[in-house]
Amino acid sequence: MQKLTVQEEQAMVIIWQLGQCTVKEILARYPEPVPPYTTLASVVKNLENKGYVKGIHEGKTYIYAPLIAQADYKRQRVSGFVKDYFSNSFKEMVTFFARDQKLSSEDLQDIIKLIETDGGTRENG
Repeated sequence: MQKLTVQEEQAMVIIWQLGQCTVKEILARYPEPVPPYTTLASVVKNLENKGYVKGIHEGKTYIYAPLIAQADYKRQRVSGFVKDYFSNSFKEMVTFFARDQKLSSEDLQDIIKLIETDGGTRENG
């Protein structure tokens, strides 16, 4: 999976929300400052070239649909983040956030409960 630019990721989030959409529909959901139509059309074309969306010619326009699930993209991005910044160790990442007081002891207890509850239901998940 190729890394997305900030603009591509922003457009992709809207595409995931809409499911199938035109560039015009993406533009209608864009936060300020809204890019020009032609700029967004180029961004969406880049997403198609990278294999994130599929464009289907319908009449005078294209309808775009995601080819990659948002959960799969998040998983890949988080794994890359952990690999690049925490020596591929989720334990180091959690320790960092706990020490930097970004995670409270209550948050950590919730995470432990989640692991204990869901830990046996997935294989190397």
